[in-house]
Amino acid sequence: MQRIAYGEHESQFGELFVPERAAEGGVVVIHGGFWQQRYGLELGRPLARELVWAGFAVWNVEYRRLGGGGGWPATGQDVLAAIEAVDIGPVVTLGHSAGGHLAVWAAKHSERVVGAVAQAAVLDFTKHITARALELCTEEQFAQASPAALVPIGKPVICVHGDQDEDVPVEQSVGFCAAEPQAELVVVEGTGHMDVITPGTAAWQRCEEAVVRLARGC
Repeated sequence: MQRIAYGEHESQFGELFVPERAAEGGVVVIHGGFWQQRYGLELGRPLARELVWAGFAVWNVEYRRLGGGGGWPATGQDVLAAIEAVDIGPVVTLGHSAGGHLAVWAAKHSERVVGAVAQAAVLDFTKHITARALELCTEEQFAQASPAALVPIGKPVICVHGDQDEDVPVEQSVGFCAAEPQAELVVVEGTGHMDVITPGTAAWQRCEEAVVRLARGC
């Protein structure tokens, strides 16, 4: 693993994982935590290690968060800058919770992104999690920041969500997939919010399968 800075701020860096053999594709991992400073890219390391073992080059990125210089549009701009900073070819974004928001948002705005896997993702700022979204941006900014407002994304999006998620309701993914023509919904029964980022679970297996499918198809 190599730590690489993509800007001058202390949160503008990432960790690059490269397989020993030729990479089969590139993945950008974007951690969640409702965009809050207390959650960092350490949440993405287990996923990065799983994916590099599977043969992918993986860029696990940090970004400015609330309480540490983040907010909108700075947080989104950091993710785009991170994607541009390291050339691992066309990439799939893999994001959990608020990171799922950023993964889908980046798919809309970055030419390098060929698709997104959204894990228990925040996708519609106007429903269920509006109070938390208003910590990131103003209601007037929802049209630029909320993935549901950006449909069609123009890239394939696979939404993996547990039906027992108490933090981000599964309805976030259900509603988004009903509106987005290139979205696919994968609901995992008996699964909570953190299971999708826990290697060894059925939910993580579905996420990894989604990444493999999108990355190898680019």
